[in-house]
Formats: sequence, structure tokens, C-alpha cells
Amino acid sequence: MEEELGNSRKKRARKSGSIAGTSSTVSATSDNAGGGSGHQRRLWVKSRSKDWWEKCNHPDFPDEKFKLAFRMSKHTFDMVCEELEPAVMKKNTMLRDAIPVRQRVAVCIWRLATGEPLRMVSKQFGLGISTCHKLVLEVCTAIKTVLMPKYIQWPDENKIKQLKHEFESIAGIPNVCGSMYTTHIPIISPKTNVAAYFNKKHTERSQKTSYSITLQGIIDSTGVFTDVCIGWPGSMSDEQVLSNSAFHQRATMGQLKDLWVVGGKMYPLMDWVLVPYTHQNLTWAQHAFNEKIYEIEKLGKEAFGRLKGRWAILQKRMDIKLQELPAVLGACCVLHNICEMRQEEMEGELKFEVFDDEVIAENNLRSMATAQARDSIAHNLLHHGVGGAPGFLL
Repeated sequence: MEEELGNSRKKRARKSGSIAGTSSTVSATSDNAGGGSGHQRRLWVKSRSKDWWEKCNHPDFPDEKFKLAFRMSKHTFDMVCEELEPAVMKKNTMLRDAIPVRQRVAVCIWRLATGEPLRMVSKQFGLGISTCHKLVLEVCTAIKTVLMPKYIQWPDENKIKQLKHEFESIAGIPNVCGSMYTTHIPIISPKTNVAAYFNKKHTERSQKTSYSITLQGIIDSTGVFTDVCIGWPGSMSDEQVLSNSAFHQRATMGQLKDLWVVGGKMYPLMDWVLVPYTHQNLTWAQHAFNEKIYEIEKLGKEAFGRLKGRWAILQKRMDIKLQELPAVLGACCVLHNICEMRQEEMEGELKFEVFDDEVIAENNLRSMATAQARDSIAHNLLHHGVGGAPGFLL
């Protein structure tokens, strides 16, 4: 019995020693966390490959391959990085080095260009998924805040004169300063206010429940956006989106005095909106007018095609919070303008044909003066080949 008692005491001693050893290890760790003098703390970070980005970022990487990945040349990319640097640059910390500005911008632009999910962005750039999500939103917000006021501007008086001349040379219709179009951007089902974002026409056509938000743009003769209105729900008609836009408010206050923006049959005829004839049994003059005005409409629609072609994220259902979508869409419009202004050509494989359900505006005649001017232009186009300038617009 004495021998058994001694053995049990030894076992208890060994157990208590083991527990004490464990406690000391935890203590040393907690001492170190609290600033004590224990062992140095290790920071475990998952190893990820950055090989692809390092190749792209190398000076010898071919420009054509870079452009295919980022939809712009190296020179344009460098310019964007330079302009965004003050807004997106971060400082190094004691734990890790900050992600460089070029890589931050590249993560965002590649996501917008390809529309690939965040897990693919993470794999491509060797960064965490949550890090990539954060970078995309930060850079998009910086583009919308810093670059949008510079690259999406309503034209000044001299530019207006130039645009009027260019549009008249295209279609023979005077006093036109832009082409207006509204497209729908597919989104996942929102968590709130679901009915407002329900896209009935697209749902009927595709036989799948669809939700969307709208993007209205005014485009100049070179395909550059001069005004955008982002984010109204997809259940709204183009006419309703226009009525609720800041552009509508400015126009009704006189910004478009003696000027027209050309729109499709989805918009009403107004003092400053010129649209095609939509009734049946058109006269020869009305038919000639519609053919000419379609030339201007086509410029706007093709610009939206290039927008969606370059930035494929706009083609797919976006799994992004509603409050974050305006920054993403705004960034796409700004980057589109930069590419158009710098004459960045698109690869043929990226071409995208825009299709939106066009519904004739309910109250489609809101200006008798514009109706008379349209008739005069139609007559002149048929008999003289040019629209001429109606008297009230001289």
C-alpha cells in the first residue's frame, strides 16, 4: 500500500508540473502581448504568390498584354496612378509594409475590367479577399471624388460651339450639344426596397427575376460623358430617371437655353430634348428626320457599348452593396472618359452591344415650340439636305 501511495503521489506531481509548465507558457505569451519581456510574438501570414502582378509591373512587360489586362496603356495607367497617389497612398507600419499605390490601383482596375469575383482577384494579385474588396472600394471612391470633377464636365461656351458644329456635320440637325441614353446595370436582389429595383421588362424577356439600377449619360460627339446620373432604381422608366436627375434641374433653370440634347423615343419632346417621331404613318419628311436623328442616338448608344465592353463588371450581376454601387459605376464612367480622351483603342473581342428595353414616353409631347421646330428641321432635311436653324433658336 505504501508503494502504491508513493506512485500516485509521483503521478500527481508530474501532472501539476505539466500544468505549471503550460501556465508559464501562456504567461510568457500574455506578458509579451502586454509589453513584457517574454518571447517575441510571431505574426502568421498566409503565403500568396504575387508573380503575375510582378510580371505585369515589370518595365519589360509588353504594352499590348498590359492593355489587354487593364484596358489601357502603361502611360495612361501611370497617369491615373499619379493623379490618385495623394488619395490612396498608405504608410508602412511596424507589422507590415503598405501595399504600393500601383498595386492598389491595379487591383481595382483589373476587377472593373474583367468582372472576375474577388477570390480570383485575390489569387491574381496574391492578396487576401477582404483586402481586395477594401482596395476596390477605396480606389473607386478616390476616382469618383478626385477625378470625376476633372474628367466629367459640362462643356463651356467654346466647347458648345464646337459640339454644335460637329453634330450638325454628322446629321444636319442644328444646335445639338449631346446625345442622351439610359442603360440598366444588373444587380443581385437588394435586401431592402426590393420592388423598386425589380426590372419587369428584363424579367419578362429573360424569364429570370431581374433587378437593376440605372445609369443615364449625356455623350458628346467623341463618345465622352459630359454628365452622368447614377443609381435610380431599375423599375423607373427613362423618362422618370431624367425627371429626377440633377441635369433636368439645371436644364429647366436655363443651362440649355437655345440648345438640344438628342434622346430616343423613351424620352419626351421638351424645350431642350429633341426626339424622333413615334406615331404611325410618318411623312417622307418625318422619316428623313428620324433617320438623321438616329445617327446622333447611335453615337450615345455606341459609347455605352464601349463603356460596358471595357469594364465587364457592368455586364454581370454585381454582388455589391447598393450604397457602394455609385462609386463603382462612377469610377467606370471616369475611366471610360480617360480612355476616350487619350484615344485608347478597344480590342475587337471586347466590343459589346448594348440592349435596353425602350418604352415610348407616356407624356411624349411637352413643348409645342420644339414640335414646330422639329417639323421645320424635317422639311429642310428632306428638301435641302440640312436641317437649318429654326428662327426661335437663332
